[in-house]
Amino acid sequence: MKPRGRTTAILVVVALLAGIGLDWTARQPASPIDAAFEAGQSDVWVESEGIVERLLSDDTQGSRHQRIIVRIPSGRTVLIAHNIDLAPRVEPLRPGDRLRFRGEYEWNDKGGVVHWTHHDPSGRRAGGWIESGARRVE
Repeated sequence: MKPRGRTTAILVVVALLAGIGLDWTARQPASPIDAAFEAGQSDVWVESEGIVERLLSDDTQGSRHQRIIVRIPSGRTVLIAHNIDLAPRVEPLRPGDRLRFRGEYEWNDKGGVVHWTHHDPSGRRAGGWIESGARRVE
């Protein structure tokens, strides 16, 4: 093989390997929520942010929960179920508002639910929170 041919072959191999690398990274989940959803996992502590897509009516069965649909950066939506018997309601809140949150993810086929977005009343674990604007609710 002539030197020019070797150089071309090396460039082709490098280009192929780069393409494989790009393809592999393109399939990586964008966040811990995406990873848990794709794996069908629950009981996963996550911290993320997103934009409020919809405000649902409160769940009043058992402990009361404020329900918020949030679109995370990957485009997936997740339901935030925030216990308002243990923590203050997140207010004011409107579609289009940005939220940051920490809580426990539970899988479902609609994108999942994040709960435990409040302090642990027994003090055994760190608990979660929701930030809206400059206010953090725990």
